[in-house]
Amino acid sequence: MTLTESGPVVIDTNIALDLLVFEDPAWGPLTVRLAAGELHWLASAAMRTELERVLGYPLIARRMAQRGLEAPAVLADFDARVRMVEGTPPRAPCVCSDPDDQVFIDLAVAHGALLLSKDRAVLSMKKRLALRGVAVQAAFAP
Repeated sequence: MTLTESGPVVIDTNIALDLLVFEDPAWGPLTVRLAAGELHWLASAAMRTELERVLGYPLIARRMAQRGLEAPAVLADFDARVRMVEGTPPRAPCVCSDPDDQVFIDLAVAHGALLLSKDRAVLSMKKRLALRGVAVQAAFAP
């Protein structure tokens, strides 16, 4: 699946920050597709926990303060946009060199979802994940 299709999408923490904190205009079309219900952002409790942890990083906290955002509001926005998946998906046969990114891979493989990530460790797995029915994209190209 690509961003030109409909269906499930798994979004890593860096891109979630682009959407929820930085409002990066490059992701505007993705925001529109999510709001229209054309794409369904899948997430797990582990992903939410990671986002909450990252929101506490000094650089991120300063950027949020500059924009008048607080962590509870960002997390509420996350909760409103995602479809939480219960439980832990099975471990994917493709193992990421960065253990923090494995949760995104596992969820994308379990649901045949598009995986949006800017992480090098994930992007290096693009071909292996394609064999499992998961397209990996680092940017939106309309």
